[in-house]
Amino acid sequence: MLYSEKVMDHFRNPRNVGSIENADGVGEVGNAKCGDIMKIYLKIDNDVVTDVKFETFGCGSAIASSSMATEMIKGKPVDQVLTLTNKAVVEALDGLPAHKLHCSVLAEEAVKAALKDYFDKNGIAYDASLLPDVSCADCHEH
Repeated sequence: MLYSEKVMDHFRNPRNVGSIENADGVGEVGNAKCGDIMKIYLKIDNDVVTDVKFETFGCGSAIASSSMATEMIKGKPVDQVLTLTNKAVVEALDGLPAHKLHCSVLAEEAVKAALKDYFDKNGIAYDASLLPDVSCADCHEH
């Protein structure tokens, strides 16, 4: 199985690892049964993601996807973060093997779950169709 240099770089040197105390939004997706669990922490000021951290339990592709997704949303306005797609994460990583694409889906879902948490905590209205209702019970088959 061949991984791009970007995937290997983000796996070996992941960016934004850790947690944020008193995060404005936290999203957790995945399932231990499937092997991948991602947790994303957001700090949001004036509608901009000023800090983002992740904790991922999973394979190298899951770690790389989490790392790349956090890099892609850091410093971006919330409305731009809402448009993050797993396809954009895969493209930014210069591709993932087909059987690892679910890792990029988890990264998108974790970011959006964290945004949903932020909106809910702050009573901010949002378009529910942009934020799929995901839970830790959801599992993407490998």
